[in-house]
Amino acid sequence: MNKLLATLIAGVFATSAYAQSNDVAEARAEAQHDIAKAQEKEAKKVANANEDVAKAQSKANEKVAKAQNKANKEHLKAGEKVADADPEDRLKAEAKADKKIAGADAKAAKTIAKADAKVAEKAVEADKEKALAAAKTQEAIAKANADVKKEAAKH
Repeated sequence: MNKLLATLIAGVFATSAYAQSNDVAEARAEAQHDIAKAQEKEAKKVANANEDVAKAQSKANEKVAKAQNKANKEHLKAGEKVADADPEDRLKAEAKADKKIAGADAKAAKTIAKADAKVAEKAVEADKEKALAAAKTQEAIAKANADVKKEAAKH
């Protein structure tokens, strides 16, 4: 009778242990799924942020090229006017050309500075988005691990 009772008790414990391991395994699988989803979302946000920065950089490069091209055209025009000027008016023409060149260079520098500032602004925004995405992922990982521990503690 004792052997029969011992066998029944052992069977109950074995069934309980199996149920516990099965529930915990399900919780772990669900946790892994949640973690994978969170990491996927983070990867998408990081990719979008990087894409935004790349677009801003591309636009800035175009603006810089246009500004430098315009400044170069002004340099050429000013040089031509000096070359076409009469010998007695050459100094006046050179002074006028220097003024135009300085203005064109200043305008180009201003455009370049604004374009660089926009790129820097986008980069800061992208870094913020990346940090927020990473924080959300860490939160999801922590919650998933807590759920697994909670399930394991039930048994």
